[in-house]
Amino acid sequence: MHHFRVLTTIKRYYGKKHSSNMWLERQARDPYVKRAREEDWRCRSAFKLIEIDAKHKLLKPGQLVIDCGCAPGSWTQVIVQKINSNGCDIKLPKGTAIGIDLQYVNPIRGAILLSKCDFTSAKTQAEILQKLGNKKADLVLSDMAPACTGDRSMDHHIIIELCSSVIRFSTVVLKNDGAVLCKLWMGGQQTLLEDAMKKLFLNVKYVKPNASRDDSAEIYLLGRNFKGMI
Repeated sequence: MHHFRVLTTIKRYYGKKHSSNMWLERQARDPYVKRAREEDWRCRSAFKLIEIDAKHKLLKPGQLVIDCGCAPGSWTQVIVQKINSNGCDIKLPKGTAIGIDLQYVNPIRGAILLSKCDFTSAKTQAEILQKLGNKKADLVLSDMAPACTGDRSMDHHIIIELCSSVIRFSTVVLKNDGAVLCKLWMGGQQTLLEDAMKKLFLNVKYVKPNASRDDSAEIYLLGRNFKGMI
């Protein structure tokens, strides 16, 4: 969702339900929303990946990176810069960035975008493999989240299923020693996901960047050093 010109749109929504007004007011107060506007990121979520990368050094020039659930494109913007897939620095290796989302994503220079594509479908995954050719990915990222149903247990179950689809796909596309990072909402099934990742990756840990809101149940699970399929 685009967060631009939030301050000027609050009055336009006056009279909508209270929760909508509260969300808009929170957006207006959010320093990350302001920074996103100033630094030309499409969404505040860019800072989540920037923070995670600053700490864990995931993104490097020349890598091949797949961004699942990339709309509106802020993570892909960060990836393009970090892996030099736009070729801006001719002294550095040029990477490849592939972004996928159910929604339409406006073009990003240096990125291959599969808009209006369901990542979980066999058709889309086959298309990604075609884009890869004979290459393997260094990193698979997922900031995907389902539309909230209002039922926390159901929402948790659905996002765990999304994460599972990302991890299954990563076993097909990752290089040995590659990494995967996926967003989930905390709940009872997260330990099952963690256990599954520990069978595939040497190092597994939870990550919560400062840019994640304090009242958010979101957390990221990072698996590094892919063992390969045994």
